[in-house]
Amino acid sequence: MSEPLGYNKPLYLLPFDHRAFFSKVLLGIGDAVSEKDRIRVQGLKEIIYDAFKVAIASGIPKEHAAILVDEEYGEVILHDARAHDFITCLTIEKSGQKVFAFEYEDYKSHVNKIKPTFVKALVRYNPEGDKSINATQRERLKELSIFAHDEGYKFLIEPLVTPTVDQLYNMGDSRERYDKEMRPALTIEMIKELQADGIEPDVWKIEGMQNESDYIRVVREARNKEERARVGVIILGRGEDKKNVESWLTKGKRVDGIIGFAVGRTVFFDPLIKFKNGEISREKAVEDIATNYKYFYDLFVSR
Repeated sequence: MSEPLGYNKPLYLLPFDHRAFFSKVLLGIGDAVSEKDRIRVQGLKEIIYDAFKVAIASGIPKEHAAILVDEEYGEVILHDARAHDFITCLTIEKSGQKVFAFEYEDYKSHVNKIKPTFVKALVRYNPEGDKSINATQRERLKELSIFAHDEGYKFLIEPLVTPTVDQLYNMGDSRERYDKEMRPALTIEMIKELQADGIEPDVWKIEGMQNESDYIRVVREARNKEERARVGVIILGRGEDKKNVESWLTKGKRVDGIIGFAVGRTVFFDPLIKFKNGEISREKAVEDIATNYKYFYDLFVSR
């Protein structure tokens, strides 16, 4: 490992690494994406990137702001961001998979071409889920963890602890009850299992919790050894409405070790839909996305 594990500086992440979401949900395109459609997706991502730059000019510290984007539609953005010394995160996983898989078999060469600050992996992982699938995912994540640290990149992991059929049934088919009553303990167990298998994120990108005490437990587990004392946790928005994201950030922002947030769709979805439908101009979409991103920054840093 080229430097100590962890990342204990503030990190305010604007994620727009979604791929199928942009083509299918935003643009209504099927599985076959034409070159014209690709250019449209790239154009939408450029709007978000422009908004990111506006938000920095409006007061979000450059040294703490970051973008998360994919190579498929965002390679030009990633190179430009690196040239401007922005913090960059490159997504590694294949989009929309139930089992974590690398987007490219030769992912190492792709990472070394982009040279991001962070490599990021999204994984759907429930400790009470399929043991074989979980083992396969841990094996692949360990490979990525070792590669990232050997090459001098920071490693950011986004584990979504989605409920099993039985868990949801036991919660009366209520996702809200599952999130409140079961997910916090499962998240702790997930962190234990990944760490025990040699997976060492510098930053955990964790789903929002409803109680401050749950965040404290998550940070304690993420930092459960001396060598993990600098590991950070950020709160993801999960595409939820503004009220829910506000609640999650407010509950977590005072907890030592919660270093920031990653809020994407809640920030950019409505402005992009309005732009696509011709209701607002490109300039207005940029302004609105920048305003939304700055709003969550201001909320998080207020005490």
